[in-house]
Amino acid sequence: MLRKTLPLILLIALLSACAPQTTPTVAPVAPTVAATEAPVTAAPTEIPAKRYTDGLGREITLETTPQRIVSLAPSNTEILFAIGAGSQVVGRDEFSDYPAEAASIDSIGGSFGEYNAEAIVALEPDLVLAAEINTPELVKQLEDLGLTVFYLKNPVTLEEMYVNLDVVGQLTGHDVTDLIDSLEARVAAVDEKIAPISARPTVFYEIDATDASKPYSYGPGTFGDLLIQRAGGANLVTLAGITDAYPQVSLEQIVAANPSAIILGDSMWGVTPEAVLARAGWDALDAVKNNQIFPFDDNMVSRPGPRLVDGLEQLAKLLHPELFK
Repeated sequence: MLRKTLPLILLIALLSACAPQTTPTVAPVAPTVAATEAPVTAAPTEIPAKRYTDGLGREITLETTPQRIVSLAPSNTEILFAIGAGSQVVGRDEFSDYPAEAASIDSIGGSFGEYNAEAIVALEPDLVLAAEINTPELVKQLEDLGLTVFYLKNPVTLEEMYVNLDVVGQLTGHDVTDLIDSLEARVAAVDEKIAPISARPTVFYEIDATDASKPYSYGPGTFGDLLIQRAGGANLVTLAGITDAYPQVSLEQIVAANPSAIILGDSMWGVTPEAVLARAGWDALDAVKNNQIFPFDDNMVSRPGPRLVDGLEQLAKLLHPELFK
């Protein structure tokens, strides 16, 4: 059953990944530091009316600090809690599952790109926080319902992710200086340890191996590729000259590159190292011979929020354990 459902799971998982997806629709409205942890939520600082420019280049005016926020993406929900704005969140998309407190917040849908507009309006939000997985068409649909929507563009680097934290902090009335300083320090600590290395292990990061002869992976322009490199690895996809962001990589390409480590981002869907050991043709790989196959929480790679730093730290420790004793 798992093998048959993984393509569907991959589609759902990539709704929270680092690239725009297909146009979502809105149901009609009836007329009438170890791991990044969510801090204790604090009362927001009241801000005066202010104009902001969002990721679509639109000018958004907030008359006062929003007290009722709806998040349309898991990454946004994680950002809101990380900066201390969790108590202001009154609605979240179906896939927002971190931190655990998010589960108690009303869901407004999002499965297969369909959001429940009636539920969103009923929550009476003074701010809807959209992300790059939400198309401009969705933003317009919500605005036509009289809602204030801010579109947060995906970062492409960790440094741009810090900027997004600051933007959401300004929107919600929270000072994020300490959080950003902490994240920067943690990344700098990894960079310092990785800088002297001369040998980078070849890494295959698996997203979906429904077809074990041609599994999906992360390519250029994704945080999967960026974090592998920054953690001191060499992405097999890049070495193979593949330019797609989310390519299927043939077994022949994997064998030719002979990865010394395999990261199972699909372990969250039940794929185990033992399953990889049993795959036909994979026994020739160094990673399999040496049992260097590691389950991994793909949410720390695919969601462009503060847990990217957790992902970087954990990848670095897996690839270079000798540096983190």
